Amino acid sequence: MTGTRTRPRRRPRATRTRLLLLVGATLVVVCGATALATALFQRAYVMGEFDGRVVNAAERSLGGAALHPSSITYLGFLRNDGNPSGMLAARLSGDGKVLSAAVVKQDAPPLALDPAQQAALTGLRADGSQHTRTLPGLGAYRVTVLRSGGVQVLTGLPTADVENMLRHLVLVESAVAATGLAVAGCVCAVVVRRQLRPLGRVAATAAEVARAPLGPGDTLTRVPVPDTHPDSEAGQVGAALNHLLERVRHSEELARSGEERMRRFLADASHELRTPLASIAGYAELVNRGTGVVDPVLAWRRVSAESARMTALVEDLLLLARLDEGNPLRTARVDLAALVAEAVWEARSADNGHDWQLELPLGATALATGDAPLLRRAVAAFLSNARTHTPVGTRVVTSVEPSDDHCLISVRDDGPGIPLTLLPTVFERFTRADTSRSRSDASAGGSGLGLSLALAITEAHGGHITLQSSPGRTEFTIRLPRATESGAERGGGEADVRAAALPPRLRGQLVK
Repeated sequence: MTGTRTRPRRRPRATRTRLLLLVGATLVVVCGATALATALFQRAYVMGEFDGRVVNAAERSLGGAALHPSSITYLGFLRNDGNPSGMLAARLSGDGKVLSAAVVKQDAPPLALDPAQQAALTGLRADGSQHTRTLPGLGAYRVTVLRSGGVQVLTGLPTADVENMLRHLVLVESAVAATGLAVAGCVCAVVVRRQLRPLGRVAATAAEVARAPLGPGDTLTRVPVPDTHPDSEAGQVGAALNHLLERVRHSEELARSGEERMRRFLADASHELRTPLASIAGYAELVNRGTGVVDPVLAWRRVSAESARMTALVEDLLLLARLDEGNPLRTARVDLAALVAEAVWEARSADNGHDWQLELPLGATALATGDAPLLRRAVAAFLSNARTHTPVGTRVVTSVEPSDDHCLISVRDDGPGIPLTLLPTVFERFTRADTSRSRSDASAGGSGLGLSLALAITEAHGGHITLQSSPGRTEFTIRLPRATESGAERGGGEADVRAAALPPRLRGQLVK
């Protein structure tokens, strides 16, 4: 039986274990180096003090021997009460040979050294330095040689007590260091565990998110708020993970929203195209039957009207596609006052049931750089919206207001206003006040592309649109960058639209 071997997942505590081992090794090295340096310093200090005692004892011995310079073997000064037990002294010849030597015994006269012990002291010179010699049966000694005139005296003190003291100091320091190391290790372990605990929870949250499905309605787990405090690195990681999860959720929602809008757009476009096609097909079938049920002239008119409607819809969709792609516009210097005046006149010609008014600036030009037909179409979309969705007799005021760096085109009416439920989506494509798919007059309400086209045209010219609506007042405002008369470039071979070219029929329409 064969199968795929899966690599075992490393446990999360491996990082914590490695960190604890690293901290422990660091503490051991630091404590060991500190203990070694302390022991060496103490030994040097104690041996220095001990060498001072050896020199003092040598000076006293030399003083006692100098009282009997003629007796080269005299060691009577060892019987003095001030000499410590274990002290040894020797008389040396000029070449360093031991002539006589004895060691002080407690409650006993000095004991002469045997030849082997004397041989261990041979060869030392009166150079003022201290030496360590090991004497058979007596142990290690710290000795020095002093000379005064023709008298040379070797003096030494046993190092057993000093070595025992140093040995006990090292043992005590080692015990203290080991205890401190153990305590520090425990404290570090507790601190490391506590500090890594939030990071472990963050890792657990990330693992849970990685395993969780990302479907509609699913809720992603978040790092708890206490683990997102910015004062710690783990908290910063937790906050960053939460921010990342929020962005992932937001991106997912945007993607789902885009897919939903695309599906709705395709459905609306299919419906808008299917309606005139069905009408054309129906009238064509009636004419083909030749039953006389429908007048061929009337059928032809209806077919032409539906064809024109479908052509306009397709052209609107193509224009939106070109604007979405960011294709360059045919730009020229446009006088917005003349452009708006023409659009208002066309709206008044199409519907005289509304009160159409125009407000244009006097003594100032409102120039912009752009595509004049597209800008006229944007203004016409707002006028058409007011004509379609307000009752007869509604006053519609269109104004142009230039400033230093921009121009404003406003279309406001005193109609019933836009429903609150429709305001968030009023500029979306195929948005209509009548949302039903079956309308008695399909052409009366439009296709729902007018405001979205106006928005796309305005943004393509570097401007933006604002909307304010309440019962009794609805106002659309287009804000466009202003072009100066001297700085605007002419392009595309298109003639400028000048305010001086206003037809006489529009000059009487000015309110200001």
